[in-house]
Amino acid sequence: MTESAALDKDFTQLYMRLTALNAQRGRKSITNLGRRMMKSHSKAILIGVYAALLAGCALGPDYAKPEIAAPTEWAASLPYKGRVDKLVDWWGQFNDPVLRELILKAEADSPSLAKAMANIDKSRATLTMDRASGLPSLTLDGSAERQKQVITGAGATISNLFTGTLDASWEIDLFGKVRRNTEAAEARAEARVADWHDARISLAAEVADDYVQYIACRQLAKTYDQSAESQKATARVTARLVRAGLTSSSDGDLTEADAESAAATATEQRAACEILVKALVDVTGIAEPSLRALLGKAPDALSRPEKFTVDAVPVNVLQRRPDVVSAERELAASSAEIGAAVADQLPSLSLTGSISRSGVSLNELATSWLFGPTLSLPIFNAGSRAAAVDTAEASYKAQLATYKQSIRTAIKEVEQDLVRLDSATKREAKVRASAERYRRYEATTNELYNAGGASALTLESARRNALSAEVNAITVQRDQIEYWIALYKAIGGGWDGLADASKQ
Repeated sequence: MTESAALDKDFTQLYMRLTALNAQRGRKSITNLGRRMMKSHSKAILIGVYAALLAGCALGPDYAKPEIAAPTEWAASLPYKGRVDKLVDWWGQFNDPVLRELILKAEADSPSLAKAMANIDKSRATLTMDRASGLPSLTLDGSAERQKQVITGAGATISNLFTGTLDASWEIDLFGKVRRNTEAAEARAEARVADWHDARISLAAEVADDYVQYIACRQLAKTYDQSAESQKATARVTARLVRAGLTSSSDGDLTEADAESAAATATEQRAACEILVKALVDVTGIAEPSLRALLGKAPDALSRPEKFTVDAVPVNVLQRRPDVVSAERELAASSAEIGAAVADQLPSLSLTGSISRSGVSLNELATSWLFGPTLSLPIFNAGSRAAAVDTAEASYKAQLATYKQSIRTAIKEVEQDLVRLDSATKREAKVRASAERYRRYEATTNELYNAGGASALTLESARRNALSAEVNAITVQRDQIEYWIALYKAIGGGWDGLADASKQ
């Protein structure tokens, strides 16, 4: 066998078996192939290929998820002990069809969710491209030409030319550049899925929070209107007493001022309700007339959601937070990109080949072919590739800091929401007891007034105290529900992690 034929045979064997050997990473198999290749007289090229195969494992650090620096237990008091329940259907436990419809409408037409989904599609397309870069590519070209050539003194000739070429190329992933880029793309695709779930949880929480505020706002507006009417009644009674000379004019001025202030407070509260309507229009995408019609079906009182338990171990909660998961996946991607940058500094090997057929007619086509390797050695690039490694390492450090900060932020948010919820829960019982006693006092004063044992001023004062206590009760109940919603968001409620994220 000639030297050229032997070289062709060895490289043909390399081309046919390289994929299996690259995936298998069997040192013995690669060594045996290398020994056969070394028998060729063209050792210079083959030694380079053989050495590259021996070093064919992916370069750069192998990613390991950093240990989460989290406390062993929450410092704030937990509302309930136990594990975190599945919270995907928590909104349905409000038993409020209006709230459920608002959330569904918001999810169906949300710019934030649409943007998050587009980012998922983009990341998956990038992953497909990165995977494809490690596979052979084929290109087929064909052409047909008709040519007229005029030769002086000999007339003109007309000829046809038909050509067809099949080109194949494959850049072999010697040092794992393609694999590292694919790892980075896979991690980023998972991060984008987590981002979508984070946006979904935030959207539902925002809709629910605005809705709860709106229901409470209507209750408060009604109570403030009643308080303003009571102040007006007190001002009218006082005005009669002033005209009768039974009290000073300053008392009349004071009651008139109180009446005007109460009316202003009621007006401000109604405006706050209108602002919340505008907020719901924005977050749900529902036209305002349709939204107002839907809100007209809402209950008069706040709906209490089912309470859920919070895991006593913070690290378990942190693993559920989509934003923390996203930051960790971005960290994995940054780690993989270090390996890709390191591999880019080393030689690259490509196998190329082509088969061509050409001729003056379709029945008379001549066939030619070529096949061979191309070894590219980066000799001088003014430090740009080394700088790319430094950039990748710096990006990893920056993302590690981002990941750590996301953990701290998550812990802070859960701790704060636990404190707020605990405080609201403790205050609620006392505020409700206070409101009940004020209502009893008003009822008793009203009986005395009807019997002539209490003045109208005393009755109106008792009524306003009862209304003020009712305002406090509504406010505390609203705050408690809002803190449950905030805690639901803080612990990453509404999804079960990346394991089943694709199902949703």
